[in-house]
Amino acid sequence: MTLTIYPCYIEAEPSRLKFDLMLQQRTLKSLTRAVGMGLHSGQRVELTLRPAQPDTGIVFRRVDLPIPVDIPVSAQAVTDTRLASTISNGAVKVHTVEHLMSACAGLGLDNLYVDITAEEVPILDGSSASFVFLLQSAGIESQKAPRRFVRVLRPVEVREGEGDRLKWARLEPYHGYKLSFEIDFAHRVVDSTGQRAEFDLSSGSYVRDIARARTFGFTKDVEVMRSNGLSLGGGLDNAVVMDDYRVLNTEGLRYDDEFVKHKILDAMGDLYLIGKPLLASYSAFRSGHALNNRLLRELLAQRDAFELVTFEDEKQAPAGFARPAPAW
Repeated sequence: MTLTIYPCYIEAEPSRLKFDLMLQQRTLKSLTRAVGMGLHSGQRVELTLRPAQPDTGIVFRRVDLPIPVDIPVSAQAVTDTRLASTISNGAVKVHTVEHLMSACAGLGLDNLYVDITAEEVPILDGSSASFVFLLQSAGIESQKAPRRFVRVLRPVEVREGEGDRLKWARLEPYHGYKLSFEIDFAHRVVDSTGQRAEFDLSSGSYVRDIARARTFGFTKDVEVMRSNGLSLGGGLDNAVVMDDYRVLNTEGLRYDDEFVKHKILDAMGDLYLIGKPLLASYSAFRSGHALNNRLLRELLAQRDAFELVTFEDEKQAPAGFARPAPAW
């Protein structure tokens, strides 16, 4: 009797191998909650962040209404940009979404449900650091679906005003994600700090370099806003506040250039409202929520200015996108 032995190979399942190599979408491992106050409304609000299925995107859900209403993020969902970014579905709104959206952009989260019990996201400490902590505490996991990017193919720019009132924002092709911002407030305290900053996701750390930068304001403006029913929840525990001569917060600034870094933090949140991560270089001078949203709409209106791409091998993706940001 002759015994023939054939070589045996154990082959990886093709689809599984494909997913292992592919740059995948991400969501939370578990839900996490926070309670805080709206910066402008002064209302108490509960926030619950929940995992979502692939291709869901980031969806805000007003659970305080008799019938909950979903508001998926998109550039077109932005309906108000006065002092913050507001998204809407019909008459139902959620204000001040930019800090949470910035944290999602910095950590590379694609799919998330945001259950909210009022019409404004809580301000927490005035930066995105608390949202980063919440998201990382819940854990971030990959999903078996390709991560889709909006890759900018040619420059797109929007401008507003002239001379001393000039503002502009621009997107240009870049194999990665880079933001540079310049401010000009003509205020002695702000002018004594860094006026320009740049952040590149491939070489910097969002958690370390950007996330802790707080929103800021001036006492004279706060008084006017409160008389108009705004900034009712603002204070020294959730914003950098200045009079004409100094920072009033006893602990001072968290970064030497905290003011301009907060503008980068805001821009990352505003731009992530496009619904997908950008592959682009963003630069801006005195831009804000309104101009950032105009820039997204201008990009989407010019169909030859961008394309949607995925990376079947995450090694081909720009540095900074392949792995979730490390914990604190």
